[in-house]
Amino acid sequence: MAENKVYDYSPITERPPIQWPGGKKLAFYIGLNIEHFRIDILDSGFRVADAPPDPLIYAQRDYGNRVGIWRMIELFDEVGLRGSAITNSEVCLHYPQIIEAGKQRDWCWIGHGLTNTLKHSGLSEEEEVKVLDTIIESFASVGVQPKGWLGPGLTETFNTPQLLKERGFTYDLDWICDDRPFDLNVPGLVSVPYTGNINDVGFFAAGVTGSAYAEAVMDQFEVLLAEGGNVMSLPIHPFVVGQPYRFKSFARVIREICSHQDVWVTTSEDIANHYLDNYSQAAATSAGTAS
Repeated sequence: MAENKVYDYSPITERPPIQWPGGKKLAFYIGLNIEHFRIDILDSGFRVADAPPDPLIYAQRDYGNRVGIWRMIELFDEVGLRGSAITNSEVCLHYPQIIEAGKQRDWCWIGHGLTNTLKHSGLSEEEEVKVLDTIIESFASVGVQPKGWLGPGLTETFNTPQLLKERGFTYDLDWICDDRPFDLNVPGLVSVPYTGNINDVGFFAAGVTGSAYAEAVMDQFEVLLAEGGNVMSLPIHPFVVGQPYRFKSFARVIREICSHQDVWVTTSEDIANHYLDNYSQAAATSAGTAS
């Protein structure tokens, strides 16, 4: 039977709540998925055409980069929220205006593969090294250095954590098993909470209404806030909640969460840094050595 060597089991009851800056009870960030889909490859999961191009699916997604994300940026500016930009590296080539808008607003950047058309799983170590180095070079060409990782479709190989650490990454969002950050078994690399349960893609693919989505997001928020010391991530896609009839409900919950006095409205990178500096095994080892 295969053993999980990526991280160790640790029940949340044996770990203290995280003390967030300013005495806040909950850390909140937006996981802003900025994606590029290749027009010459059909999506195996969502497709209408029998051969490329697939205008319906491709264009619905491209709406997010042409329209939806700009609607979101206006909202983020209004509430003072910095995006945690989960970005395919091919975005740097195809949508430079989005990269520039994020740089102007001091977003943090999370590597998200080359393109969401291609998953990251199944790569040999040699292939993965080449892909990761290409990703890093693409971001560097536009003056961006991602410190976090979310695989396209949340996909990795067993080599991914070590290869990420060797390339300067400090945190990983793929392992969605906790409400608090925790150490992975690569020293200096931590898991920051992400979620599939209130991810807008899954919700609206199931046909729920905007109001039902908003209710679920607020239920998640209220429980995590009441417990204290947790992280709430809200994964979003501009081609999903950026649609006008969904955006109204999305904007309502963002305004409510970001105005709450007990919420640290932040980025995934700031959460990772706070944990690395104060709670990780690496920090404990460093403190012990210093004393």
